[in-house]
Amino acid sequence: METLTLMLWCMALGAIGAAALARTGDLAARPTSAKVRAVAYHLSVWLLVLVLSGVLRHLAHPGAALLQVLQVLAGPVCVALASCWIHGWLAAGERDRLMASGLRLSAFALPLLALAILRLPVDQQLPAAAVLALAGNALTCWLAFRAWILGDRLALAMAIGCTLALPALAGLYALAMHPDDWSAPAQMGVALAVTLANALTGRMAWHRERHRWRTREPDSVPAIDPVSRVHSSAALVHRLVQSQQRRRRTRREGAVVAVTVFDADRIATQVGAAGLNEVWMTLAARLQRQVGVVNPVGRYWEHCFVALVETIPARAWMRGLGLRLALALRRPMEVTGRDGDAVRVQVDVGIGLVHLPASHPEIEDVLADAQRLAEAARGMGSRAAAADPASGRPVPIEEARWGRRPRRRRERTGAPPLALQ
Repeated sequence: METLTLMLWCMALGAIGAAALARTGDLAARPTSAKVRAVAYHLSVWLLVLVLSGVLRHLAHPGAALLQVLQVLAGPVCVALASCWIHGWLAAGERDRLMASGLRLSAFALPLLALAILRLPVDQQLPAAAVLALAGNALTCWLAFRAWILGDRLALAMAIGCTLALPALAGLYALAMHPDDWSAPAQMGVALAVTLANALTGRMAWHRERHRWRTREPDSVPAIDPVSRVHSSAALVHRLVQSQQRRRRTRREGAVVAVTVFDADRIATQVGAAGLNEVWMTLAARLQRQVGVVNPVGRYWEHCFVALVETIPARAWMRGLGLRLALALRRPMEVTGRDGDAVRVQVDVGIGLVHLPASHPEIEDVLADAQRLAEAARGMGSRAAAADPASGRPVPIEEARWGRRPRRRRERTGAPPLALQ
């Protein structure tokens, strides 16, 4: 390996290592499973470049057999870790069965297939490993693009990062198979592709993690107005309209959740305006955590939050969501009282869930139905309600039967109109 190319690849390793080091520091400060997966991914990319670029062979001089095994396993294992990490990043298990099953299959199958490749003749192992890694990465790229089509705005940048990884993987394996046939400018192009792909995917991971951190449940009086942490009414309606436009193309089913608070005046009398603001902040954070950061949450009017779950894996999944929400939102919380001491309060809420079919219901009707169901849920033990598909009447979420809805004009209700202020 020439001095120029060695410097080039050491610079690429330094850039990738810097990203891994930054994520490790973030993990040490606020440990989460998502950050563990992110650190593992960056380290796997660093090892991939170290093994396939020729730097390891130049610096450590490992045996030919050991180097061959490392080069065969490096690509598929790195792509498998990326699939595992992106599965959590996309919240695929809560949004789309195809995304979830595809990424899980990639994460489990690629390392096993890589081990099977080691049984092939030596001259066929690296080409087979390259094809396997490229196929797994192409699948991840397609599923990230699919998530963008389904409404995840950050997924497009992730898909672009995965696309950049395709020439990076192909170039690294070609370099490992024919190290003497590559000029310095060609290697520079491969090094740039792998560095940019790692930087872009890492940036998107950090961006979403920051969003999750901002929607955490506060431990003290929030420093900003609670409303600013979720969408306004107008912004929420705009997101609903955009979702309807996407669903005309995707034909996917979704859900709208309304959470109505019935005892805000009692809480304000008990803990004052500042304590009530803490209640709104905590409710918004709990609702956001339950529906996931990929789904928008907004304050529709003063005592009502609305969340859009743009895609759901199945209608019966709404039952579990409703019960989880009822448990999380009714859990007592500690807020700051009038005298500065912590006061324990429990909020009286009702939760209404409306199924969004593959057809295109009017936004006004959906929001009105969700609020009607939330109000009806106040008299139910679970405090979560859905509409019975046959009669349209509110029923407790645990008793809802998600059959095919008959084709008839839905009953209009007297729920409040769209609040665009």
